[in-house]
Amino acid sequence: MILDSLQGVILERKRTRPPDSYVSSLFGRGRDVMLKKIGEEAAEVIIASKSGDKDRIIHEMADLWFHCLVLMAEEGISHQDIFQELENRVGKEGK
Repeated sequence: MILDSLQGVILERKRTRPPDSYVSSLFGRGRDVMLKKIGEEAAEVIIASKSGDKDRIIHEMADLWFHCLVLMAEEGISHQDIFQELENRVGKEGK
């Protein structure tokens, strides 16, 4: 699954911090930079959605998901943790 591959690459970049890696630079600059980037990407998803351009929406959504995966790695959260939370919510009222 692509999320497994991405998570593996992100965790490796976090561990090794190669100097030419964008992901490594995000870890080096810290959580506030990651949060700002997620906010920017979320805004771009909104703008893309307003445009109605499906390809652009997909592109911007992929950027948002990617940056969320980086933040999740910073926080020690895996995509499996998120999947479990979503499964826990299925069929529950108010969620």
